[in-house]
Amino acid sequence: MSTTPSAFVIELPEGSLAIHDLSLGTPAADAPVVLAVHGITANGLSWARVADEIGHRHGPGAVRFLAPDLRGRGDSRSAPGPYGLGVHVDDLTSIATVFGSAPVLVGHSMGAFITALAAARHPDRFPATVLVDGGLAFPVPEDLDVDEALRSVIGPALDRLSMRFADPTAYLGFWAAHPALGPVLDGPGGDAARAYIEHDLVQDRSDGQWHSTCVLDAVRADGADVMADRETHAGLRTAVSQGVQAELVWAERGMLDEPQGLYDEARLAALDVPEGVRTTKVDANHYDVILGDRGVAAVADALDRQLRP
Repeated sequence: MSTTPSAFVIELPEGSLAIHDLSLGTPAADAPVVLAVHGITANGLSWARVADEIGHRHGPGAVRFLAPDLRGRGDSRSAPGPYGLGVHVDDLTSIATVFGSAPVLVGHSMGAFITALAAARHPDRFPATVLVDGGLAFPVPEDLDVDEALRSVIGPALDRLSMRFADPTAYLGFWAAHPALGPVLDGPGGDAARAYIEHDLVQDRSDGQWHSTCVLDAVRADGADVMADRETHAGLRTAVSQGVQAELVWAERGMLDEPQGLYDEARLAALDVPEGVRTTKVDANHYDVILGDRGVAAVADALDRQLRP
């Protein structure tokens, strides 16, 4: 169920890549570009509130804000494998080429790992990036069971992919009970959150039931790279060593609004964040860091710093 049609489509030999233009007004031809990358089971509309904030700060047409549905999600669900973060980097590079720009990258959760990897591989094409509650990985053992590790981190999200719902209202009801995203639906970000949630729905023609657009094989392949790919884990450090400007915005609370988030000061110290990477803590959880007022403001502040000439 797509409540907002994708503004641009890149046709592939099989399937297509969909890109949402979330800009305020009609961007000028030479407007700077923000290219926003969503999380592992999300879609491009998760960035609507950040895009609105950037648009209001800079004015109509001043910044082009593009947010693709990654391969295997949303309106890009028909784009085939192979999947993996490197494939997403190639897709982002294609998007940047189409628009003839060196965009500021911003990525949330898994998207932060993708943007770090993109900047590491193509520092001239992607000279600035903002990582939001992701992009820095903890050391993993050589014998890591990737499937088990992925389930331990995003088990509820994986379970959702196999669930079926009678209609979009039932799906919204499912999310309304979520401890981290549910409260957003009742707040200032409610309309944006509902559009994002509804964009993750597609109807099965065989039985009329509704389910997530996310392709499970894509989620598994991408999750394996987040968990265990060493080039991905080194992405931020490699990018910074090549002159890329980078910031990290991190949420205090976790995916279920639990007090312990992915990062804290002690964990960041142990991760040895590269020198020159500004870090900003936000009173938010993993979801509302890009959908709630405090998170949106902090992410927009970081983007503003990277958009300055």
